Amino acid sequence: MTTHDSSPVTGSASDAASSSADDRRAVTGKRRIAFAVYVADAGRLPGLQDLLRSLALTNPALCEDVVVLHPGLPDAAFDAAHRLHPRLIPRTAAGPHDVFRLDDYDTVIALTPALVVLGRLDDLLRLRTGVAAVPRPGPDGVPDDGLLVIQRQDLDHPVPSAAAPDIPESLVVPLDSRYDFRALRLGDDLAVPEGVVVLNFAGTHATCTGPAQEARARHDLDDEAFRAAYLALPGAKHPDLLLHLALPFPDGSRPPIDLVRQLAEIHRGRGHHDLAVALLGDAVAGRPDLPRCHETLGVCLMALSRYEEAETHLLLATASPDFAPRAYGQLARMAWLLGRTEDARMYALAGLESDLTDANCRAWYVRTSEMVAAGAAAPDTSPGEQLAHVALFAEGDENAGDKVLPEAVRSCFTADTGPGRWHQQHAHLLVDEAGLERLNARRAVIVGGGGLFLPDTAPNGNSGWQWNIPDDVLARITAPLAVFAVGYNVFDGQRYRRERFAASLRALVERSAFFGLRNHGSVARVRELLPASLREKVRYQPCPTTVARHLDARLAEPAVREDTVLINCAYDRAGLRFGHDYGHFLAEMAAAIRAVSGAAEARYAAHMPADERFVDDLRREHGLILPVEPLYLLSNDAIRDLYRRTRLVIGMRGHAGMIPFGCGTPVISLVSHPKLAYFLADIDRPDWGVSVHERALGARLAERALAVLADHPAAVADVHDRQRTLWSVTRENLALLRELTGLPDPFGEPGPGPVVPAPRSAAREDRAAPSLRTAPPTP
Repeated sequence: MTTHDSSPVTGSASDAASSSADDRRAVTGKRRIAFAVYVADAGRLPGLQDLLRSLALTNPALCEDVVVLHPGLPDAAFDAAHRLHPRLIPRTAAGPHDVFRLDDYDTVIALTPALVVLGRLDDLLRLRTGVAAVPRPGPDGVPDDGLLVIQRQDLDHPVPSAAAPDIPESLVVPLDSRYDFRALRLGDDLAVPEGVVVLNFAGTHATCTGPAQEARARHDLDDEAFRAAYLALPGAKHPDLLLHLALPFPDGSRPPIDLVRQLAEIHRGRGHHDLAVALLGDAVAGRPDLPRCHETLGVCLMALSRYEEAETHLLLATASPDFAPRAYGQLARMAWLLGRTEDARMYALAGLESDLTDANCRAWYVRTSEMVAAGAAAPDTSPGEQLAHVALFAEGDENAGDKVLPEAVRSCFTADTGPGRWHQQHAHLLVDEAGLERLNARRAVIVGGGGLFLPDTAPNGNSGWQWNIPDDVLARITAPLAVFAVGYNVFDGQRYRRERFAASLRALVERSAFFGLRNHGSVARVRELLPASLREKVRYQPCPTTVARHLDARLAEPAVREDTVLINCAYDRAGLRFGHDYGHFLAEMAAAIRAVSGAAEARYAAHMPADERFVDDLRREHGLILPVEPLYLLSNDAIRDLYRRTRLVIGMRGHAGMIPFGCGTPVISLVSHPKLAYFLADIDRPDWGVSVHERALGARLAERALAVLADHPAAVADVHDRQRTLWSVTRENLALLRELTGLPDPFGEPGPGPVVPAPRSAAREDRAAPSLRTAPPTP
């Protein structure tokens, strides 16, 4: 490709629709995708609008950035286009070939105002190499007036801004003609062939008639007709598009109740529970006959900590046999978090009477029945001799990592981790006056570990994160308060409201005598939300699962390891984890597993039942069968023992890496969340991670895994060496914490001062976790 010095295209890299989303793509390697359209003059704007309408009506579940390049048109020229798409980004550009210079995206699908989309574009979004185009006769082969799919990482030289780039033939990926079909081929009478995805009107006259023009005319709609056409489409719709085209409702109209509920569910999914309540509150007023809406409204009110109102609406939802089990399950959960254990048990029983097979109600019935039984046998220990522990306490088939973690935290403070020494306070339980009294009666309050700074797991209006404590109650905690190894767990691309969280966070830091976060990435992110006066209180405290060998002498190196490799994947918030790359991920994992299976048996470690989707998809799509180890059914000792005796763990969940690492087992992280890259940066081993979006994921993963297996003693020694630095930091922090608790040191005298891990770049910034997109293969 010809090299030429050129300035970047000007304009914002994101718009208002995406500005509230957490963006850590440089850490996770998540592929950034955009459409790009060059509009040469105002006369091409109607064509742009037809293109946008056709894109939405044929791909209703697709909503990526649309970068509109132009020579300097006024902002007002794009008002009509903005009404059609929520992620429209106008940018000034030197010419049409600036579509090759959008450096803030990885994949650019270049379109023109002469195109109309007639079908699904999924296959184009899955392309990963070169510059894809429908071949044209002539020497170049790459059109300058049609569709292109450009992979920016393959364009390794600057692109001239005023001339067509010289694309090497080796980079050209031919597309089927249906992705850029010329309307000129049809004349005025031939029908558009079945299966055409993109119809190109370049070179045609506006006065032409016939089936092709009729296909384009179908998208020449006014705003009201377009909105109605989109809302009437069956099937899934992208939340951004749906909100943009449905709201605000036209004046004087009464929107369909199902649409109102859909929009409320979108707001709920984004943590905008107040907006959901505003929509549904008006819709259900005086309408007790809308159980599904009452259920959604009740859940949103619960998320705002408006519990009495929530209970009213959930009870209204139980009037319908179709929704009664789900509503009773929510009522059971709400009663539990308010400390009304017997009410929770009765609600769960009522749900089972509605549907004996309802798993959620059964789980709540079992859980609350056990709590009632346990409540009668309180420990003999005086409250003043106990520590209070605020954390997530997983039960039943819940996440195996969340079962191991609380015990690991307690092991840092006392040899006895049971109820005699510790008062357990589930983070989701509302801390009311009685709860505050119980906390203050203890020697100290330890909050952590785990990713408690997450807005959408058990949302509440009191704190905006997982500990359900109002600010005024937090301010009245008199027992020494320590935040220990908590993580900032917001997903890449996740939207959340920072205002309530930031205020609660500030109050928590002000009140805490110790505030330690489990990776430097979390330290940096939390400091961003604090005033300068509080930032230095935030310090680094590794997750205690990563130093398990130092906490428990039983976890010494086993005499013999099983000849296995354990694999783990996660599927919560799959859209944020994989984007458009899940099919690619699955195929690359299949290739890696086949390559590694010659050196060790590949088995699957499921931290929770939902993780087993990987095994099902792998068998269905690629014919591979993996034996499953259901960790969610095992005891903590059995989980650690399984990880201790395998040779390698390839894991996507945070604790599928940290627990085996803490047991002395080599790990490779499948990075779909920033926290995995943050941990690897802390131990100065970013090459132990591979992004799930990595183009050569299978080859890189197999290469790394086979290298570990080939020289396993060296890999284990490296783990032990990395672990020593984390233990040193932990010992220093525990020495400070003993001043708060007054407890003896369960590990003897501390060693020398901490040896803080030194990431390859500044540890206290996100850049401590380098991009996994371009990391070199491990030798």
